[in-house]
Amino acid sequence: MQPSDVKALLESRIDDCQFHIQGEGCNFQVVAVSDVFEGLPPVKRQQLIYSALSDEIASGALHAISIKTYTPSQWEQAPENVGV
Repeated sequence: MQPSDVKALLESRIDDCQFHIQGEGCNFQVVAVSDVFEGLPPVKRQQLIYSALSDEIASGALHAISIKTYTPSQWEQAPENVGV
């Protein structure tokens, strides 16, 4: 899989969320930014992303996924946002 493939899958399954994907093969880093994360604890935020990719994880198409989630206001202050 390519980062663009992972991004397309997530965008088709989670509305109103901005994704930044890095990685290759079956190992990816996902940064997700959305108002949907407002008020959710970190575990619930990650579960939302994992559930959107559950079929690909189960099949082995995706193996290792690192997830960081932000609300838009948190994203403004996030170190990953520098230069994006």
